[in-house]
Amino acid sequence: MPILRSLLLLLVLHSALLVSAKRSKATTSLWQTLSGNAPLVVARGGFSGMFPDSSYGAYSLALMTSLSDVILWCDVQLTKDGAGICFPSLNLANSSSILNFFRNSSVYSVDYTLNDLFNVSLTQGIYSRTNKFDGNMYSILTVEDVVSQFKPPGLWLNIQNDGFFRQHNLSMRSFVLSVSKRVIVNYVSSPEVGFLSSIASRIGTKTKLVFRFLEKDDTEPSTNQTYGSLLSNLTFVKTFASGILVPKAYIWPVNNLYLQSPTSVVSDAHNEGLEVFASDFANDAVLSYNYSYDPVAEYLSFIDNGNFSVDGVLSDFPITPSEAIDCFSHISKNGTGQAPPVVITHNGASGVYPGCTNVAYQQAVKDGADVIDCSVQMTSDGIPICLGSINLIEGTAVAQSPYSNRSARIPELQKTPGIFTFSLTWKEIQALSPAISNPYLDYRLYRYPAHRNQGNLFSLDDFLTFAKTNPLSGVLISVENAAYLAEYQGLSVIDAVFDSLDKSGYNNQTIQKVMIQSTNSSVLKVFKEKTSYELVYQVDETIRDALNSSIEGIKGFAHSVSLTKETIFPENQALFLTGATEIVKKLQSYKISVYVNLFTNEFVSQAWDFFSDPMVEINTFVSSANIDGVVTEFPGTAISYRKNKCLNMGNNRPSYMSPVQPAGLLQVITTPYLPPAEAPNPVLTDADVIEPPLPSLVQKKPTSEAGGPATSPTAAIRAPNGQPRNASSFFLSYFVVLLAFLLF
Repeated sequence: MPILRSLLLLLVLHSALLVSAKRSKATTSLWQTLSGNAPLVVARGGFSGMFPDSSYGAYSLALMTSLSDVILWCDVQLTKDGAGICFPSLNLANSSSILNFFRNSSVYSVDYTLNDLFNVSLTQGIYSRTNKFDGNMYSILTVEDVVSQFKPPGLWLNIQNDGFFRQHNLSMRSFVLSVSKRVIVNYVSSPEVGFLSSIASRIGTKTKLVFRFLEKDDTEPSTNQTYGSLLSNLTFVKTFASGILVPKAYIWPVNNLYLQSPTSVVSDAHNEGLEVFASDFANDAVLSYNYSYDPVAEYLSFIDNGNFSVDGVLSDFPITPSEAIDCFSHISKNGTGQAPPVVITHNGASGVYPGCTNVAYQQAVKDGADVIDCSVQMTSDGIPICLGSINLIEGTAVAQSPYSNRSARIPELQKTPGIFTFSLTWKEIQALSPAISNPYLDYRLYRYPAHRNQGNLFSLDDFLTFAKTNPLSGVLISVENAAYLAEYQGLSVIDAVFDSLDKSGYNNQTIQKVMIQSTNSSVLKVFKEKTSYELVYQVDETIRDALNSSIEGIKGFAHSVSLTKETIFPENQALFLTGATEIVKKLQSYKISVYVNLFTNEFVSQAWDFFSDPMVEINTFVSSANIDGVVTEFPGTAISYRKNKCLNMGNNRPSYMSPVQPAGLLQVITTPYLPPAEAPNPVLTDADVIEPPLPSLVQKKPTSEAGGPATSPTAAIRAPNGQPRNASSFFLSYFVVLLAFLLF
C-alpha cells in the first residue's frame, strides 16, 4: 500500500500538483452567496468520478486538483462495533470486494466489525466509470483515518440512514457527537429532521448542520411530510439547521433535458439566513442540452448567473467546480480573449446546430470563433456547397426524401452505399432538411434535439458572403475528393473554389485570411501555384512521428498541419493517455503551425486523464503541447477557455488549471488491470506525403433519368436481373443496394 500511495502522490495528473492549490485573486464582493464569499467545493467521496468513492486515491486526488478550501465529503456508515466508516451506501457489495471474502453473508456494514473489513477493498461502484483502479486495494477508511491521513481543509459527514442504524441498536447520534469532540467536523448533513434536531443543541459551534432534501415526493420520516412540502416551510428548517442541501433540479428544473426557468429556492433560503448547497453534479452524467455537454457552463449557471449564487456544490469531479469558481466566474461576456489557441470550427458550431447551416455559422460567430470553415462538396450542376460529408445521408434528411432512390455504392469514396451530393442539383439539395450530427448515439448522448433539423444549407458563395459581413479573422475551406470528382464526375472542385473566392472579393482584401485545407498534397500544390492563401495539410491518420524529409516535403506545399488529438497524446484501448509525442515541437521548428482536431464536449470523446472535462482537455493541449489552434464542434467552449482568468499566471497557476501529466494515471494502475500492449502508431514518411498530380478533367457525364449524373462504372447499382433500379421506396431502395453489395 505505501508504494501505491507514493505512486499516486508522484504520478497522478498534474505537473504542478506538489504545490498547494490557491485561489486566484478574484474580488469576493461579486459573489451573491449568503456570506458574500466564493462558493465552496464539496468533493463527494473525494474525486469519486475517477477513483473508488471514499478511497485514499479519491481523497488524495481531490486535494491535489481542487480549491485550497475544498471540503471532503464522507457518507458515514456504522460497523457492528460502532466504528464510523466512509462508504457511499448501506450495501457494501456494490462498491467493495466484500463478496470475495463473505460470499454468502450479509452485505451491510452493521453485520461486520471494523476488523472484519480489514482486507476488504474499495471498488468503483458506478459501472460506466473506469474500474482500472480497483486493483489498488484501497482500504475502507474510518472518519478518523480521513482526518489523520489527509488533514482536510474541511470535513463533511453525511448521515443518510439514522433510522436504519437505530433499528440495529447503533447510535449515529452518539457517534457524531463523540467524533466531533475528537476531530473538527465542519458540516453534518442528514435528510432526517429528527436526527438533526437531536444533535442541534449538543454539537459544537464549529459544526454547521445542513438539512438534505431528497426527491420532492419522498416522505421525511420524522415529520411524515414530503420534502416538497418542507421546502415551503424554510422557517421551520432554520430552527435546527444553518443550511440546506438540495438536488440541483430544485434550483434549475429540467424538462426532457431542457432547462426551465430557475426557482426561488436560493433567494428564499437566503432570506431565511440559510446557506444553499446543490448536489448531483457529475461530469459524466447527462447534462441539460442547454449546457452543450460543458460541465463548467453548468456550474456557472448556479454560481454566476447574475441573479443568485449557491453557497456550495457537491461534486464527483471537484476539479471542475474549482476551475469554474476561480477561473471562469465574473468574466465579461464581450470579447474572445487574447491567449492562444486559434479557434477553428468544424462545420460551424455543429455541436449545437446541424453542421454547415446558417444557424451553425451564426452560433459560431456569436460564440466568438476566429475561423469558420466550409467543407466543399459539388452538386450535379457544378455548384460548390458546404457540407461535412460528400454523402448527403450524413448531414441531411435525404434518406426520408423523394431522392432516397439515388443511393449508390462508390468504392472510391466509401465502403457503404450513400446518396452523394453530385447526384442532386443545388436546388434539390436546398429543399432537404439538414440533420444535426449525433456521433455518440451508442452512449445515448444526443445533441440538442430541438435543433435537429433547423437551418438552411449554404453554398460556398453564401458562406463567403456571410463570413465577410462578420467579425472573423478568417475562413477555412476544406477540399477533398478532387481527383474522383474530376476523373469520374467531370467536376473541378478546385476551379469552383477559385471562382467563388474571386467573385466574393477575397482575392482583393486583407482583413480576413483564407485557409485551404486538404488531406491531398496534390490539391494544395495547385493552390500554392496560384495563390498566397494559408495552406493546411491535414494528416488524417494517427502518427507518432514524422521523418525530417517528410516534413521538408510538407513545407514545400503547406504552411500548417492539422493533426489528430491522439497524434499528440496517444491513448490505449482503455482510454488512458500513454505519453506524449514531440511532433508539435518538431513541426513548429520548421515554422509549420499545428492545429489539432477534433475537439468535442461529450465526455466519452475524451481520455480518462481529462476527467470528463473539455476545459481540462483543451488546457492540456494548449499549455503542455503548445498547439497553435483547435478544431472544434463547440467553439463556445474553446473561446470560454481562452478567456479564463487563470491563464498567463506562470508559476502561480493553480493546479486545477495545470496540464495533466500524460501517462500519470496509467502508472497508478496495477499490472493485472492494464490493457494489452498495442503496436506503436506509424511514422509519417515521404511516401505518405508525395502524391501524383491530379487527373485531367473528363467530359461531363450525361445526366441519369433519376436526375443525377451517372457514377463510375464500378459503382453503378443494379438489380439482380441487371436492369437499372428505379424503386421509389427508400426501404426497398436500400434493400436492393444491400443485395447488390453482397452479390458483387
